Amino acid sequence: MSSRETPPYRADHVGSLLRPPELLQAREAFANGKIDADELRGVEDTAIRDAVKLQEDVGLRSATDGEFRRATWHMDFIYSLGGVQKTPGQLKVKFHNADGDIEWTPAAMHVDSKITLEKPIFADHFEFLQSAVTTATPKLTIPSPSMVHYRGGRAAIEESVYPDMDQFWADLTSAYRDEVRALHDLGCRYLQFDDTSLAYLNDPNQRAEMAAKVDDAEHLHEAYIRHINEALADRPEGMAVTTHMCRGNFRSSWVAEGGYDFVAEALFNELDVDGFFMEWDDARSGGFEPLRFVPKGKVVVLGLVTTKSGELETKELLKRRIEEATQYVDLDQLCLSPQCGFSSTVEGNALTVEQEIDKLRLVVETAEEVWG
Repeated sequence: MSSRETPPYRADHVGSLLRPPELLQAREAFANGKIDADELRGVEDTAIRDAVKLQEDVGLRSATDGEFRRATWHMDFIYSLGGVQKTPGQLKVKFHNADGDIEWTPAAMHVDSKITLEKPIFADHFEFLQSAVTTATPKLTIPSPSMVHYRGGRAAIEESVYPDMDQFWADLTSAYRDEVRALHDLGCRYLQFDDTSLAYLNDPNQRAEMAAKVDDAEHLHEAYIRHINEALADRPEGMAVTTHMCRGNFRSSWVAEGGYDFVAEALFNELDVDGFFMEWDDARSGGFEPLRFVPKGKVVVLGLVTTKSGELETKELLKRRIEEATQYVDLDQLCLSPQCGFSSTVEGNALTVEQEIDKLRLVVETAEEVWG
């Protein structure tokens, strides 16, 4: 069994990392007008260099900027698209954890003019990351096109601008194609589309919620897969693209539950990506049976290490679960990672940086023992 020379790697990770206290303080100081944008950027730069070193020191072959310049994994990107506005009022998203429920209320969004890519989004983020890595492949994470639609559905898209939803999707996927090409031109060879919808839609409660917003919630995942493929249609040679799916990750809490059975067949056979980051860190994620649909040539990164708590898994447990997965798909088509980022939003999950490092190191060491 060999290591992988192209992404996703045998030991990999989703992307976001816990924000250091000095970065959180600088953000607050910037919001209160106590420091300017240049000073904030200086603090971000230092924190990102440290984060890259952390990833390389534990032995990871991919490194992100920890998403340190963002407030959330997706909305900073979405608000940067031409045609998308922040709107007054808030989306209310209910997250669950062992102790009860918490509510997340990000600003709402509205598509009030044609979707365009005014300039490549996160280009400067990527260029800085590229300058900071020494041994790892720089990886950029962006939300998939589905996320521009999933949050609000038809109601968030001005009917006078897009009477026909096909035109909305044509403009959105065209903007994404331009973004993908621009990132490639900057040297990006590892891009990840983060997409909660493809995991959420396995949950009957989420499908019921979406049925109130769209015409055909039962086939929405197939439409999303088609549109992601349109966004990747001109993907240049030599650029690895993965997708990450989770059921919600905010302050160690989640939104949806259920296995991948509802989307698995279409997902694995139709989505044109190189690898699938999927969470399987607890019973809420269901079993490995959906892996039976994975065709040859596709790679699944098993998210077996939880980012939702600091308790460290054992190598024995991880190896046993990898072996369970091989009942459905070849070991050579599997990799290992944490199940999600450690800090999908600026608030972060309930664990320490030391625990985060221990978990990343565990992924690397276990992968070396399993795949060599």
